[in-house]
Amino acid sequence: MGRERDGLYITVPNLFRCPISLDVMKSPVSLTTGVTYDRSSIQKWLETGHDTCPATMQILPSKDFVPNLTLLRLINLWNQSSSTRRPAASEDQVRVWIHKIRSAGERKEECLSFLSHLVEFAGCSDYNRRVLVGIEGFVETVVGKIGESEMAVRVLGLVSGENGVKEKLHRLLILQSGDRNRLSPLTSTLREAENSSSKIEAVRILDSISIDNESKRFVAETEDLVPVLLSLLLRPGPDPNHLHAAVLSLLISIAVTRSVRIRLVELGLVGFLSRTVSDRSAAAVPLAEKSLKLLSLLSTCPEGRAAISGDPNCVGGIVERLMKVSKPATEDAVAVLWGMCCLFKDGTVAEKAVRNHGVTKVLLVMQSEGEGNVRSMCRELVKALRAGYRGSGDGFVVESYDTKTTHIMPY
Repeated sequence: MGRERDGLYITVPNLFRCPISLDVMKSPVSLTTGVTYDRSSIQKWLETGHDTCPATMQILPSKDFVPNLTLLRLINLWNQSSSTRRPAASEDQVRVWIHKIRSAGERKEECLSFLSHLVEFAGCSDYNRRVLVGIEGFVETVVGKIGESEMAVRVLGLVSGENGVKEKLHRLLILQSGDRNRLSPLTSTLREAENSSSKIEAVRILDSISIDNESKRFVAETEDLVPVLLSLLLRPGPDPNHLHAAVLSLLISIAVTRSVRIRLVELGLVGFLSRTVSDRSAAAVPLAEKSLKLLSLLSTCPEGRAAISGDPNCVGGIVERLMKVSKPATEDAVAVLWGMCCLFKDGTVAEKAVRNHGVTKVLLVMQSEGEGNVRSMCRELVKALRAGYRGSGDGFVVESYDTKTTHIMPY
């Protein structure tokens, strides 16, 4: 595993990477299981309701962790010894670069050179990104170049999380243009860029401008975008987790209409989601949680339910993930099973759930929940799996079962 710089591929020791984020750790800390994670990643994991070690899935007797100072020193030494950084540029120098980009006109090579400087500057630190977005006209200047260079896409993606940037991007790319062709350079970057970082930043830009239902529909209806996104998931590539995570987040954002959800099913998304929820590796947990969210969305349309029911591993993977992912993701898993077994009385799904110890798993979820919708769904789901189905020569058949939990309704 490695990272790119100026066309070179620099090897990063696996020991230095966080098992959750796969990035080089900035503040390594160790759990009681002895596994080390980056502080921000493991804190987010624990704060979202997990009580297990992501790598080993062992129940944690304590959620305390201690700094791994030895590993931190090794990472710092490695950073100092590798020639991965240039001397920091001054704010005045950055202003000059932006001015040069604005006035480059048809001089594409000159523009590319200064955009490359901005990519490196933005990638160095949060402070640098705040400096960039604070310079008047920066976002507008770089947006004007996204059709000329993927470097412009990378710069905007790197700063898209800074205060006020997504609103500017939304205004410039959607509100002011109103033309879906304005997003075509981002689709081209996703389709053609050789650098995975460029693809990730293009996805982040699209996600950042999807801030309301109207803009989400606008993005989803961009020509060729949805098929290109699915190709990024289904096409194998080196170290794809970061790209897959970004794509799944975007799909969750834009899957707001039935037509988009049906299109995702037709393009084979359920098969990918099934493989992801069935992957038991630690690195797959964040992807599995996003996949469960998407499955809960796709299960609201008949085409999605048919694909989930027909996949040989999807239901078993969903059951297996119960209580092994965050609380929201567990709720998504319950919602899929409840909807298909109780609301739509799918005997195939019920049979697969029972064969994968679904009754026991759902009981555990129910015992961990207070009164509310999830507990009600669990109660009805257990009742359906225990008594609402009877064996027959044709497999499981749904008996008459009248659910009282109807807050989840199909489109």
